[in-house]
Amino acid sequence: QVQLVESGGGLVQAGGSLRLSCAASGFTFSSYTIGWFRQVPGKEREVVAAILWRNWRIYYIDSVKERFSISRDGAKNTAYLQMNSLKREDTAVYYCAAGPTSEWSKPEAYEYWGQGTQVTVSS
Repeated sequence: QVQLVESGGGLVQAGGSLRLSCAASGFTFSSYTIGWFRQVPGKEREVVAAILWRNWRIYYIDSVKERFSISRDGAKNTAYLQMNSLKREDTAVYYCAAGPTSEWSKPEAYEYWGQGTQVTVSS
C-alpha cells in the first residue's frame, strides 16, 4: 500500500522555521521525483520545491528561494522541506507528492499524494 505521510506542520511566528517531513512507503522511493506543494482555500495548489529522482536536481519557486530547502534521505525513504524566515504568505496546507516524472511543477505529473499538513505563520 502506497503511503506518503507528512508531519512537522504547525503554528509559527513570522521569521521562524519549520521542518516538514514526508515518510514514504509502498513504492520505490529512489525512482520517484518528490515535490512539495501548498494550497490555500480558494486557490490552486502550487508547487514549492522538487527534487528529481534521476539526478537529484533541485528546483524552487522564486518566492521561497534562499528560504526553503528540500532534501531526501533514501535510507529512510523520507523527504524534507526545511522552511526558514517564514512569512505570513507561506501559510497553507503543505503536501508532498511523488511521481516518476521530470515535470516537477505540474501537479498532474505526480502519482501519489500525502494528506497534507497545515502551516500557519502569524505576524
